[in-house]
Parts: sequence; structure tokens; C-alpha cells
Amino acid sequence: MRSEDDMSRVQFVNVRKTFGKTEVIKGLSLDVRDREYFVLVGPSGSGKSTVLRLVAGLESPTSGEILIDGRPVTNLRPRDRNVAMVFQSYALYPHKTVRDNMAFGLEVRGYTSREIDSRVREAADVLKLAGLLDRLPSEISGGQQQRVALGRAIVQKPRVFLLDEPLSNLDAQLRVQTRTELLEIQRYLKTTMIHVTHDQTEAMTLGDRLAVLTDGCLQQVARPLELYRYPVNRYTAGFIGSPKMNFIEAVLRERADGLWVEGGKLSLRLPPRERLGATLQPGLEVTLGVRPEDLHDRVFQPTLDSEGNTIVALVRNIEPVGPETYLTVDAGGLRMVMRVEPDTPYQENQPVEIVVNMERAHLFSKETGERIPLEI
Repeated sequence: MRSEDDMSRVQFVNVRKTFGKTEVIKGLSLDVRDREYFVLVGPSGSGKSTVLRLVAGLESPTSGEILIDGRPVTNLRPRDRNVAMVFQSYALYPHKTVRDNMAFGLEVRGYTSREIDSRVREAADVLKLAGLLDRLPSEISGGQQQRVALGRAIVQKPRVFLLDEPLSNLDAQLRVQTRTELLEIQRYLKTTMIHVTHDQTEAMTLGDRLAVLTDGCLQQVARPLELYRYPVNRYTAGFIGSPKMNFIEAVLRERADGLWVEGGKLSLRLPPRERLGATLQPGLEVTLGVRPEDLHDRVFQPTLDSEGNTIVALVRNIEPVGPETYLTVDAGGLRMVMRVEPDTPYQENQPVEIVVNMERAHLFSKETGERIPLEI
């Protein structure tokens, strides 16, 4: 549905947006690549939807510039930008059929009946809506309504699709199904999609790349696995991943056998290579970050090297979630979550000896929150 010559690169150049005295977007510079499924993720109030509205032309930046394919669009009207937006609420006309809802924007723009019919039928085939064209929105499911809203955008053949929390009104099972459909549609259309969500699982499964926003500030842009494995700061590390990363406030101490992380009653030895880092000096205050899957019960992982990386704790809560179980454990007043096999027998207040995979641990500066690289 798209010419190979069309391009859909979107750039933000030091964009700021202020509402009254409140700065919602704070100097955003961002480059969304052509034909990329790009996801903006962050908590409510982080500025994600405002970014979409700026691209669509529904809001104007206070300063900075927005470009589509190198062409400044900051001062263009929404209709002249050739972008289409799918809203969280779908915004379908309840008295119009599926066909008429999808055709409405083309009718307003003066397209011929023949062209409108061709575009609607093509989009309906892509979205598996061909048998529903004569129904009203109230006569179809929420997932089908979401596809109608997407179809209304597809028929316009825009350069860029903007999706604002498009799955938030769907139940959990339907969200999983619709995520797959969105990816298939994007690959068929060969176009650029910018998708906003607060759901980090949704972001990780959909995005070619993710941008993490908080309080109007860009934290990190990366591919999902890179973002998960190499967060640039404590905020991104804590936001991406479920259950969240465990954090331990600590200080670096040097002993005869290496550099140790000490926090409360815990002492964990860093791998030998970490001593080579010039920034890792004894006395440095840090935050140690360990993901739940990097905590292991020594009883069930006897082959793991446990010298200098063992914690004794008590099981405080057991949360089975099907394919895995989450344990909340207490180690001298420090609460942590670990991920274990679902059939492993545990009881509350049971002691457990935990082996920490320090090869995959993270260190963050207590002062700045920035990640301290441990890779040589």
C-alpha cells in the first residue's frame, strides 16, 4: 500500500512544550527512522501523548522544530502533514456503519465514491473487517472497534501512523492478540508507526526501538533487549522489566580478594574484572541492581559458584503466575523479589540461601543515578 520511494522519518530537534508555567516537554531531540515501529513508553504524565499531538499538529511546540523526511512541519496545519492518529477511545461515530466510519475522512476531503470504496475494501481486507462493513460500532467487539479506528487511518494512506494507547481498552487476552495484528499490519503497510503506551510489556513486544520518557525528559532510546540489559540509569532499569529490578543501597569496599559491595548486612563480591574500572573506587556510594531472574536458590542450582555472592533470606510471600513463581524474600530487612520455577515447593518464613549472579548485576551512581559500566 506504500511506494518504495516514500519516506517517513520523523525528527524532533530540541523541542519544548509549555502549558502556562508548566514545561511538559523539556528539550526533546529524537529521530524516528523510516518504516520503524517506534514506541514511546513512560508513566502517566510523562509527556508521551503530547509528543504525538505535536507530530499530528494538534499542539504547537513552544520552541524547537519537528521535521518529517527532513521537511519542517512545525507550522503546517494537521491536514497538510499526511499523518493519521488512532486515539485510545477509538472515537467512532455510533450512528455510522463500519464502512461509513472508515470512509468519513475521505468524504470530507472530496475523494470520489469509487476511490473511497476501493480504499475501504482494501483496508477492510487487511484488517479482517470485510464481513462487518454494514454493522454499527455497538454491534462489534472492542477489538474490532479498535481495528475500525485503525482502518479509518489506513484509508488515508498517511506517511506516519500515531497510536495513542490503542490497546488500553482491551482485555488482557485481546491485547496480546491485537499486538500481533498491529505488527502484521505495520509490516504490510511498510510505514512508520509511533505508538504511545505506559505498559512496558506492550512496549517491549512491539517496538523496533523504545524511547523511555519521564517528566518530559528523554531517558534512553534503544532496542528492547539492549534497554533491558544495559539501562543507562536507575530510572530506566526500574521501569523496564517485570517484576522490577531489585535495588540495594551500598558502598564499595576493597578487601584482599577483590572489590565488594556492602549494604546493610549484605556483602557481595564483584567479578575480578571490575577492579579495572577507574570509577570503581573504595568508598564510592552506589546502588546495586539485580533482576529477579538473577537470584537463584542454591539448593536447586548446586553447580553455581556461590563464593562471595550468597545471601541468606526468609520467604515472605509466594506469588504463582502460571509459568513461573515470584518470591518476595527478606534478607536482614531488605526485601527482594526472585523468579523461580512454578513447581518448586516453598512455604512462608522458609529460609532460603540465594546465589546472586554478579556477572549480570548493575551498579548505579548514588549521586547521579547513572549506570556505571562494568563491561571491559
